[in-house]
Amino acid sequence: MPEQLERIRAAHPGKRLELWSMDEARFGQQGTTARVWAERGSRPRALRQTKYKWVYLYAAVRLKTGRTYEWLMPHVDTAHMQLFLDTFGRALPPKVHAALLLDQAGWHTSHKLRVPPNVTLLFLPPKAPELNPSELPWRECRQKYLSNREFKTERELWRAVEDAWLKLTADPRTIQSLCGFDWLLSSLKN
Repeated sequence: MPEQLERIRAAHPGKRLELWSMDEARFGQQGTTARVWAERGSRPRALRQTKYKWVYLYAAVRLKTGRTYEWLMPHVDTAHMQLFLDTFGRALPPKVHAALLLDQAGWHTSHKLRVPPNVTLLFLPPKAPELNPSELPWRECRQKYLSNREFKTERELWRAVEDAWLKLTADPRTIQSLCGFDWLLSSLKN
């Protein structure tokens, strides 16, 4: 990883290199159950919905600062990934080049994808979600904010996912603690 970052830095002189991690997660009306506090010996009931409406949260996390960039979208595919990349590239400051760490999902590696000039994609090894720092916030959202709930409408689901993400990311230190893998942060100079 350090060698890849040095090559990216050398290819973009005068730019500050920022390491970001990116992933998508599906949230839906097929809810998640989570543990709850209850009186010893009791068997509390937990709600679990089994409907089939989904929303996808695309999110990038700057590993060093905990800053995030996110979009809620109705699908996960190359067209929506392109939209995410285009807006992410435009949101970066002019003197910044982003190294975006992500998995090898088909919509990330599609030959149809046009990566903005101020973004370089760095791919993790296949079938290794444990290496992707962006996987951990999904678990937190599900367990802390979206579990044991029912979403009567698709609109309610979208709002709940948005609210959960905003609560989780309200303090950048929370995201830093989840996504700041030592092996990645040690490879950064800035």
